[in-house]
Amino acid sequence: MTVERTPPGAVVELGDLGMAEGAHLLIARALAAAPHVLVRGNAPTLAIDLPAWCRAHGHAIEPAGGGFAIARSPHDRWRDAERAGDASPAGVVEVAPARWGLAARGALVEAGAPTLDLALADRRAIWADEAARLYAQAAAAQWDPQTAIAWDAAGELPAAVEAAVVQVMTYLIENETAALLVPVRFLGRLHPHFREVMQLLAIQAADEARHIEVFTRRARRRGDALGVSTAGGQASLASLFDEPEFAIASFLLSVLGEGSFLLLLQFLRDHAPDLVTRDVARLAAQDEARHVAFGLAHLARHTREEPGLRDRLAASIERRHAALAHTSGLNAEVFDALILLAAGSWDPAALRAGHAAVTTLVRAMHEARAQHLVRLGFAPARADALSALHTRNFM
Repeated sequence: MTVERTPPGAVVELGDLGMAEGAHLLIARALAAAPHVLVRGNAPTLAIDLPAWCRAHGHAIEPAGGGFAIARSPHDRWRDAERAGDASPAGVVEVAPARWGLAARGALVEAGAPTLDLALADRRAIWADEAARLYAQAAAAQWDPQTAIAWDAAGELPAAVEAAVVQVMTYLIENETAALLVPVRFLGRLHPHFREVMQLLAIQAADEARHIEVFTRRARRRGDALGVSTAGGQASLASLFDEPEFAIASFLLSVLGEGSFLLLLQFLRDHAPDLVTRDVARLAAQDEARHVAFGLAHLARHTREEPGLRDRLAASIERRHAALAHTSGLNAEVFDALILLAAGSWDPAALRAGHAAVTTLVRAMHEARAQHLVRLGFAPARADALSALHTRNFM
């Protein structure tokens, strides 16, 4: 390429600044503004380094005017680049292309970048307008298990009551482990273009990890032995892993399961026999409320855009109910532990009141699930019938 005469004013004076010291930045800046520049400098290796840099970038160079005349390469590496949507939530596209790879939303993506073919790339399948707000709320509400709970609070419980707390905590650990693993399965398949949802699922996983920690710590407060884990309870949770579709897995876990779980945590907060148990339940409930809110927001939007999704959601409830029909549901040890915690003693009248409280809890769970289903567009009678089919293991 022949270097044309350098236009007046397009001169870069480098002084003794070498190419390895940042001179290339000044030259690139000048070439971005003008197709021809004259570069002058007295760095010892400039006559070697500058031609090498020009060759690497496709620019033509020749000695001229006491320095080097450079003509910008006609081949712009960004000519075929495309913008990966817009950085704001309003810039989210309907389907994120695999060719955008790991690029940040709103970035200019160079042609030829590695593709990232992820299954969850459809906005309708995973998006919720509330995701950014819920993530910001979750980030601001993170709590430290070491300092947020008064682990040293005094108070020895009767042995039977302590055993009841341990059994309930064992059950909570099991459920929260499932609540962590299910969304993580989908997180690795989510296109990073939908970063608000990606961030929200990641912080939900962190929430669940923290819950597992504090439930375990409370269970072991007076000893190392935990309670029992039943085959029926594990079968109920294992069924959550059988759903390959994000919407259905989110529906069963976040809307129905964690919706019921939230009421259980509030029940434990209200009937806790000690401060530590109350604080553990209270803090976990705050987090779970956000998880339910995202599931509802995402699915309410999805069902509006794809009304046929409701049939698949209903079928998932019926399918899970049939698969778990042979199991006993909530194990008797957990049910009895909840009665004792609500009763607070072995007094017959107190036990009657405790049993009534747990019965009221189960009814409230059913009503909350039905309300959630109505919010997703199910008729009230249909919502009531589907809620009644939900696993007796709560989650």
